[in-house]
Amino acid sequence: MLISGSGTTLRNLIEKNAAEQIDLDIRLVISSNPDAAGLGIASDADIPTLIVRRSGYDSPEAFGDAIFTPIRDAQADYVVMGGFLNLVTIPDDFQNRVLNIHPALIPAFCGKGFYGRRVHEEVLAYGARVSGCTVHFVDNQYDHGPIILQKVVPVLDDDTPETLAARVFDTECEAYPEALRLLAAGRVHVEGRHVRID
Repeated sequence: MLISGSGTTLRNLIEKNAAEQIDLDIRLVISSNPDAAGLGIASDADIPTLIVRRSGYDSPEAFGDAIFTPIRDAQADYVVMGGFLNLVTIPDDFQNRVLNIHPALIPAFCGKGFYGRRVHEEVLAYGARVSGCTVHFVDNQYDHGPIILQKVVPVLDDDTPETLAARVFDTECEAYPEALRLLAAGRVHVEGRHVRID
């Protein structure tokens, strides 16, 4: 799992795993931020951690190598991003094996710089009537890879960025495990930009 911050997605997956709502073997947590609170969550769950700072590498490819070499060593089937804020080059052997969750309905309110509170502020400023979350495969552009699934929530007239974020996060807590269960069951097939679910 790749993180940069609080580790709320990591915590959700650990809790779902403990409750036997999903069957995960999280082999490694890599953080781009040495101060990420998610590192403590991983440590508490006895999951090995590694810090790989983007500033330590002179190219996206070198940064990607520093991330994916230990992932290969851990023999991970999939890489799950949870609040990972760096663009990383996806190597050929991990195409359609890296997932991300975005707190809006891609292709709206996404791309470079669209994360956290800003996403929800923009949804409200635009006057959108619905928002939600998107689980997608990661390619070499921000929030661009094939979409696995999306969950929709209403935008209420009295919403603030915080209330909307909370409602979206509740759907994220269900959407990510659902996507991982589908992958584990072999039900996900990618055809170009289209994801087919058996």
